[in-house]
Amino acid sequence: MKDTLPQHGPSARIDKWLWAARVYKTRSLAVDAIKNSRVTVDGANVKPSHIIKEGQVVSVKKPPITYSFRILACIEQRVGAKLIPQVYENVTDPKQYELLEMSRISGFVDRARGTGRPTKKERRALDAFIEPAMFGFDDDDE
Repeated sequence: MKDTLPQHGPSARIDKWLWAARVYKTRSLAVDAIKNSRVTVDGANVKPSHIIKEGQVVSVKKPPITYSFRILACIEQRVGAKLIPQVYENVTDPKQYELLEMSRISGFVDRARGTGRPTKKERRALDAFIEPAMFGFDDDDE
């Protein structure tokens, strides 16, 4: 089994790199994200054919947070998950992960329009979150 990265050269296309580095599942998803300005290189919007180099920082917006990666290797062929630490370094701000955790915790409160009624599990979570005692309606007063 291979434990080394395929050597491509000092540069690679951003769309191929995002796919090869397993940031996006398909290359077409990577291209769509780039075209919709969800991917920036060193703070600038780019085209899918933009050439990246080692040392640059790629920011990827995947709501609700923005991931940041420092490029360690320019590859255009997909590699196994074990080799990802050799491809990029995750330099995402810790505050972004706090945002992710907060949205995970409060995800059932802010439902997206059109998602339908809450499931039984979501309903129980809502009931646990909004307790009657919170509003001063204790049953013990009677």
